[in-house]
Amino acid sequence: MEQNVGSLDKNVRIVVGAIAGIVSLAVLGGQLDLPAVASPVLGIVAIMMLGTAATGTCGLYSVLGIDTCSA
Repeated sequence: MEQNVGSLDKNVRIVVGAIAGIVSLAVLGGQLDLPAVASPVLGIVAIMMLGTAATGTCGLYSVLGIDTCSA
């Protein structure tokens, strides 16, 4: 698969993924008063964001024909 995630997009994904992961762990540890389902959902979001940032490819972008590498 060709890379379709540019550097600014990668940086945003890293920040969003890190924040989602931290909030997920905080909910899991009882530090934040959110519904219990929020922890695994935020964990999945964190993994997806960090994974797409690391690989430089996004499956949804491929389907939609989006490429932020040249942006």
